[in-house]
Amino acid sequence: MHRRSFIAALPAAAAAAHAVGARAAGQAAGPAGSLPTGGASAPAAGPVPGAADYERALSLRDRWMGLTENVAWPAHWVGKSGGFLYRKTLPGGVQFVIVDAATLRKTPAFDHDRLAAELGKATGRSFTGLGLPFDRAELSDDGQTLTFEWDEADWSCRLSDYACKQEAEEGGRRPRGFGVVRDLTQPGDTAPKRSPDGRWEALIQNQNLALRDVATGTVTLLSTDGSEGDFYDGETIAWSPDSQKLILYRVRPGYRREVHKVESSPKDQIEPKLHTQLSPKPGDAVDQEQPVLFHVPRAGASGRQLAIDAALFPNPYLMTDFEWRADSATVVFEYTRRGHQMVRVIEVDAATGTPRAVVTETATTFVNNERRFRHDVKKGAAEVIWLSERDGWSHLYLIDGRTGKVKTQITKGEWVVRHVARVDDDRRQIYFAAGGMRPGEDPYFQHYYRVDFDGLNLVPLTSADAYHDVSLSDDLAYYVDTYSRIDQPPVMELRRTADRSLVAEIERGDITRLLAAGFRPPEVFKAKGRDGKTDIWGVIVRPLGFDPGRRYPVIENIYAGPHDSFVPKTFWPFGFHAGGDKVIGMQAQAEMGFVVAQIDGMGTMNRSKAFHDVCWKNLKDSGFPDRIKWWQAAAAQYPQLDISRVGIYGGSAGGQSSLAALLFFGDFYKAAFCYAGCHDNRMDKISWNEQWMGWPVDESYARSSNVDNAHRLTGQVALVVGELDDNVDPSSTMQVVNALIKADKTFDLLVVPGEGHSAGRSTGPIRYALRKQYGFFLKHLGGADAPDWNARTSTAAAVPPANGNAS
Repeated sequence: MHRRSFIAALPAAAAAAHAVGARAAGQAAGPAGSLPTGGASAPAAGPVPGAADYERALSLRDRWMGLTENVAWPAHWVGKSGGFLYRKTLPGGVQFVIVDAATLRKTPAFDHDRLAAELGKATGRSFTGLGLPFDRAELSDDGQTLTFEWDEADWSCRLSDYACKQEAEEGGRRPRGFGVVRDLTQPGDTAPKRSPDGRWEALIQNQNLALRDVATGTVTLLSTDGSEGDFYDGETIAWSPDSQKLILYRVRPGYRREVHKVESSPKDQIEPKLHTQLSPKPGDAVDQEQPVLFHVPRAGASGRQLAIDAALFPNPYLMTDFEWRADSATVVFEYTRRGHQMVRVIEVDAATGTPRAVVTETATTFVNNERRFRHDVKKGAAEVIWLSERDGWSHLYLIDGRTGKVKTQITKGEWVVRHVARVDDDRRQIYFAAGGMRPGEDPYFQHYYRVDFDGLNLVPLTSADAYHDVSLSDDLAYYVDTYSRIDQPPVMELRRTADRSLVAEIERGDITRLLAAGFRPPEVFKAKGRDGKTDIWGVIVRPLGFDPGRRYPVIENIYAGPHDSFVPKTFWPFGFHAGGDKVIGMQAQAEMGFVVAQIDGMGTMNRSKAFHDVCWKNLKDSGFPDRIKWWQAAAAQYPQLDISRVGIYGGSAGGQSSLAALLFFGDFYKAAFCYAGCHDNRMDKISWNEQWMGWPVDESYARSSNVDNAHRLTGQVALVVGELDDNVDPSSTMQVVNALIKADKTFDLLVVPGEGHSAGRSTGPIRYALRKQYGFFLKHLGGADAPDWNARTSTAAAVPPANGNAS
């Protein structure tokens, strides 16, 4: 078992401020570095939270967000300017700053007040210079255009006049249902694709590929076999650099599955509205893409159409865009076979149309498409850098591009490469991020390294015991290292790449006022998992007024999606979703008289392949055997934790897991609050579910289904769903409801009108669903009733609304 004292890790002044805040909150503060202890015989009962306690918990984020200074976000270099952009907190808000790496001069990145005003005009919303609604931004290479994402759209602001606009989707690409079925009711990109030499335009006419001579306007059909059911897709046209060849996909459309949702209470009319969404699900037929190669007409010769043998890429699920080699001799694409157990890099000979496999990656479970990397050295065909888990860990390999054989395993060991930051072909060096290389440290901490193509000269670029984000300058002369932990605010440093020497400390986060207000970082805790050997990591959040003489029911905030790991490792505790998987959401729940935790069990990512494979065809597992062992170890160390009263909550995949806790592990978990759950993987989106549950759809889907297993319910459950959820079909929740009724089970249900996948967790002045969550756990784990909210005339004014600004 392991714990890190959050007080001992803080500066003395901050620790003292914490102690003052703790005493003010009613906590007995022990010596620095200690945590309260108490006997198991301590009384279980505590004060019953009233309406003011709810309001205080719901407003924590709004009251605390502005209490940090110089908390910096990871940097972005601005082209070849030698400067980098980052965001930091100031009293009352945030500011974007540019630093000149040569002179260390800091300046505001733009006129924040003017940008706020112009963005307000473009959106019809109101913003302030210190309260811009985005937390990350980038500057164009010339420093004249700011781009950012806000409200699920891409935006740009031209800094010459601060005109802001929402960007259209790149290239006018036809929408695709979860990436695999084209929405043929929507127009695609029909613009002709001009050849590099400017002589030709390739376009689609009547589902066929045509070529137009730019000088004469003469149009020549290159294909005649296209039809609506087997068409040439103009969006995929890729010209060779020599303008003599082009390739595109011919497509047989997949099944158009539609999900229909009723908006019961639209804002602009009395009658409800029907919404329809293209939403392919596991097992559905997907678009079948077949690459076709063409040679353009030459003097004395007509154009040619070359069929490409599909034997190397049968039953395709995903095919990537085409990449031509610089010499126009070959063209490359990547192929994922349906079922996610094979990925290939295919190279096509442009003269003959003959394909060959450059790299073949297979797995008996799944090839992880969430972590793919390929780099063609010097954009050629001779060598490929490839990320693979073939030895049981995520590592880099140098592949002979001619034979497909491994020349060198570049990285090796019981640790994981998380991503590649840069490849320097000239120096034959790779800059990459990895976790788990440093003995005794949290394996989820990300560090950065440099290594030669031959696997020699492995050099660490980061050293602090923390999670690191590194940004490399365009010329690789410098890098910015921003590092933090959940109990340590960020430090930002500028370093020289050649010798890793420190140029300057750019920012050091100050959370003195936050600590004085009572904030307390979670405690890191680890324990052995189901096998008795593997460390399972999590965090513990206690109420601010933690009483060592009490016994507390416990609640787990779960998200067990196999596409990542989820226990917070960096400092910033304030997320956009106050009740989601962020620290502030767990703290707010704890204020209702609980100890709350978040854990990464087996089946999640960023550990070994074996650790990850636990999820395969087995999403109902959700790491529960590891989580239960973790809770038992935590309760053995802290007897204030009453694990006879365990609740659990989560959203989306976490909503599925939280109900699964009661269905499959009901002897341990007693109450579950489930937001927008994908309760049956056959009902959810095709992409995420087939990656982990496999294809074809088999009995494993039924074994993990909360619908098919609803009759197993023990304990108490509340189901929450937004009627307009566009991520998970809302019917997934209603099918659970139907199964529970048929099994004569009792449950709570909240359907939130007008809400999407957030299911009401972070919207509305009183955050209705969160208040229901707090009351649900108080009733079923704490034996207390919620206040009579109907006796109050209004609570809207008492709780500051969530404003969406991450400051």
